[in-house]
Amino acid sequence: MSKYVKNLISETVRRRLEGVSDALLVDVIGMDSESTFKIRKHLREKNIHLLVIKNSLARRACEGTPLEAAFEGLEGTSALCWGSEDFISLVKEITELDKGTEFDKFTAKGGVMDGECLSPEKVKEISKWPNRQQQLSILLGQILSPGANLSGALLGPGGKLASQIESKSQEGDEGE
Repeated sequence: MSKYVKNLISETVRRRLEGVSDALLVDVIGMDSESTFKIRKHLREKNIHLLVIKNSLARRACEGTPLEAAFEGLEGTSALCWGSEDFISLVKEITELDKGTEFDKFTAKGGVMDGECLSPEKVKEISKWPNRQQQLSILLGQILSPGANLSGALLGPGGKLASQIESKSQEGDEGE
């Protein structure tokens, strides 16, 4: 491949990855065409992009971007995955596919998050973190919890007092 063609491909990939700062590297080598079609369709439904690219071209395209760290010391052909609702959701989905038996040859090789290179072990560790939706629900629970506690503290004694007043008033009605 001529240098001119390599530069064209690199520029195309650079434009396609513009704005992407977190991504995962996966291995799809050895998968048959039917499995590749199924996995791409599954990822598309989750708004995840998959790009199989030669490492040297990927290094050239990602030079000077946050994705540059992902390709340091990488050997063999890899596929780059990005997208989804947030990075944690992406990691969870890729890890689930890696664990599953439907796509045996599909494995997570690492990635990059906030400019830091991730090992396959770190990717598995990140998959256990709460995603954006889970974090928001935890935060909402923490925000609402003091109000619920305060409401319980105010209504508890007030309810007891109201019950006692009602029972006393009923005793007064019976005595007359």
